[in-house]
Amino acid sequence: MASERSLIARHAGTVLVGQLAVMAFGVTDTIVAGRFAESALAALSVGAAIFISVYVSLMGVMQALLPVWAELQGAGRSSEVGRSVRQSLYLCLIAMVVGMAVLLFPGALLRWTDVPEAMRHDVEAYLAVLAWALPPALLSRLFSTLNQSLGHPKLVTWLQIASLGLKLPLSIWFTFGGGGLPALGLVGCGWATLLVNWTMLACAIWLLRSQPLYRPYGIWRRVEPPDFAQLRRFARLGVPGGLAVLVEVTSFTLMALFIARLGTAAAAAHQIASNLTAVAYMTPLALAIATSARVSYWLGAGDAARARRACRTGFQLTLAGALLLSGAMAALRWQLAGVYADNPAVIALAATLLLATAVYHFADAVQTLCVFVLRCYRVTLLPLALYSTLLWGVGLGGSYLLAYKGLGPWPAMQSPLAFWLMSAAALALTALLLLGLLWRTMARTR
Repeated sequence: MASERSLIARHAGTVLVGQLAVMAFGVTDTIVAGRFAESALAALSVGAAIFISVYVSLMGVMQALLPVWAELQGAGRSSEVGRSVRQSLYLCLIAMVVGMAVLLFPGALLRWTDVPEAMRHDVEAYLAVLAWALPPALLSRLFSTLNQSLGHPKLVTWLQIASLGLKLPLSIWFTFGGGGLPALGLVGCGWATLLVNWTMLACAIWLLRSQPLYRPYGIWRRVEPPDFAQLRRFARLGVPGGLAVLVEVTSFTLMALFIARLGTAAAAAHQIASNLTAVAYMTPLALAIATSARVSYWLGAGDAARARRACRTGFQLTLAGALLLSGAMAALRWQLAGVYADNPAVIALAATLLLATAVYHFADAVQTLCVFVLRCYRVTLLPLALYSTLLWGVGLGGSYLLAYKGLGPWPAMQSPLAFWLMSAAALALTALLLLGLLWRTMARTR
C-alpha cells in the first residue's frame, strides 16, 4: 500500500506541477486583463468560458485514451502502443476541425446567451486568435496523455513549466505594448497563447524523436490507414468521456455567459472565483490521472485486487487534498480576491463567491476521481447521463431560475452567487451517485 501510495503521489505531484503551469496561463491572462481594464477582464470572462468549454471537452476525448495505453503497458504489449498512438491522430484531427469551427463562429452562442453587444467584438477577436492555438494544444494533450499512461510525466512537466516562462512576458508585452508594438489589449493574451502552444508542440515532437524512452513503442513509423475497428473502440471511450467533460465544463463556464448581463463587476468577480476554482481543480485532476493510470496498469496485468487497492489509495489522497484546498479557499477569500482586482465592490463580491466555491471544489474532487476510475472499467455512458441530468438540469437550469426568475420560495437573487450555490448542490449530488456507481462496479470485479 505504501509503495502504491508513493507511486500515485509522485506521479500526481509531477502532473500537478505541469498542470498548474498550464493553468497559470489563465491566471496570467486574468491578472493582465484585469490590470489593463475592467472591460477587458469582463470580456475575458466570456471568451475564456467559450474557449475552455471547447478545449477541455475535446481534451477529454484525448485524455480518455489513457486507459488504453496504460493497459497495453501493464500487459507487456509495448510494441502495440505506437500503432495505437498513430491511430489516435485521426481522432485528434476530427476534434481540431470541430473545435476551430466553434471558435471561429461564436456569434450565435453570444446572441443566445445575451452577451452585451459592447463585449462581443473583443470576445470574437480573442476567440479568432485562439482558434489557431487549438490544434497544437490538442496534439500536446495527446503527447501528455501518452506520457501519463506510460508513467513518464516528467518530460511533459518540464515542457509546461518552460512554456509558462515564455507565456508570462509575452502576455504582458502584447497586451500593454512596448518596443514598437502597440497595445493589443485582450487579444494580445490570445496571441501570446498561440505562439506558446506552437512552440510547445515543436518541443514535444523533438522529444518524441530524440528521447530513448520512446523507442520501444515504435511511434515513428509510417501512419497506417484508418483502422475503423480501433477507432470505434477509441470512440466508445473518448466520445462519452468528451461529452461528459463538455457537460461538466459548460455547466461551469456557461455561468460566465449568463452572468455577463449582470454587469462588469459581477462578471469580473465571477471570473476571479472561476479562475481560482479551476486552479484548485488541478490537484484532484492530477490525482485522478495518476490513480487511473495505476488502476488500468493493474487491470492490464490481470490483477483486479491491486487495481482496487490503487483506487482506494488515490481516493484517500484526493479527500485529503480537497479538504485542504477548500479550507484555504474559504479562509483566504479576501486576500485571494485582492490579488486579482482593485475595485472594492469586485473584491467583496468575489470573496462571497469563494465561500460557495469551497463546497463546489470538494464535490468536484470526489466526482473527478470517480469518473476517471470508472473509465478504466469502461463505464462511460451512465456518468454521462448523470452529468447531463444533474449538472445541466439541476445545476445550470436551477441556477438560471434562482438568479433571474426565482425558485420555489426563494426570489430571484440577481447575483452570481445563485449560480455557484445551485452548481455546488448539483455537483455534490453527482459525486454521491458516482461514488455509489464506482463501489458497485469494483465489487463486481472481486
